[in-house]
This record gives sequence, C-alpha cells and structure tokens, in this order.
Amino acid sequence: MVMTNSTAYIESATHTESTTHTQSAGPVARVDFARAAPKVFKAVIGLDAAARAGLDPALVELIQIRASHLNGCAYCLHMHTNDARKAGESEDRLHMVAVWREARNFFTAKEQAALALTDAVTRVADAGVPDAVYAEAAAQFDETELAHVLGLIFTINTWNRIALSTGKVAGTDERQG
Repeated sequence: MVMTNSTAYIESATHTESTTHTQSAGPVARVDFARAAPKVFKAVIGLDAAARAGLDPALVELIQIRASHLNGCAYCLHMHTNDARKAGESEDRLHMVAVWREARNFFTAKEQAALALTDAVTRVADAGVPDAVYAEAAAQFDETELAHVLGLIFTINTWNRIALSTGKVAGTDERQG
C-alpha cells in the first residue's frame, strides 16, 4: 500500500487521538458548580426565577425544552420534559417540540413566536437574531413579557452550559435531593 503524506498524517493523527483517549482512566471528575461557586449559582437561580415570573408555565417549559434540545443538554431536557408532564403537558406536544416548524398545528402563534426566538437566541452565533423573528415575537408578547421570554432564553442557555460543562447526567435531578 502506497501512502501519501496526507494519508500518513491522517493515520498518525487518528492513532494519536485514539491513544490519547484510551489512556484516560474514565470520565474526568468535574467541579460541583453549586458548591464551588454558590453566589454565582444562586444568582443564576435568581435570574431564572425573575425571568419566568408572569409567564405561562407551559410556555416556560416549551422554551426550556427547545433550548436544551438545540444545545444537546440531556440533563436539562430530561428535567424539563418531566416538569412539563407534571404540569399537564401532552406527550404529543412534547414529541413535537424538536420539529415544531413542521408541526405548527400543535402550537399557538404565541408559542411558535417564542420557539422561533428561542432558536435564534440559542443559535445567535449562526445569524444573530433576525428582525423578522424578533418582530413576530414582539407582535405576540407585550414589552414586559418579551423581556421575560428573552431572560428565560438567556437563563436556560446558561443552565445548559453549566450542566454540559460540569458533566451532569440525565436522569439525576438534583433539585429533588
């Protein structure tokens, strides 16, 4: 077999990566964020509580589920789908959140506007927040509600980053323990 320089480099890099990964003794212990930075953790809890104040609890869960899905946060996704079920959310709607654009009939115009805004803010690095998305949300929510929806989107993105960075495991809801 004749190897070109690029083939040799790729094989070498692949070997180095697999060797590096196999040398690990298992998952790296992660910081207990709440214990190590209690003031920061409590500030995020305060932001979360302030953001959700006055919003429909079903809408709150839909926003949190959507952002958690986009961010790949299984810990938060599990937590918020369970919270939504406890609050009476239907299984059909929960299954449709991931594909809400193709399943608009499951969601009100207000929920669709919130989900679109959640998508844009969560993926802000991709294209910013398009004027049309913002305008639709502004048409569905009064100024105070819109500010709270934005605050909630900011907060769930923060929680997702905390959970992902600190290695939280789906199915272990620490609020109960």
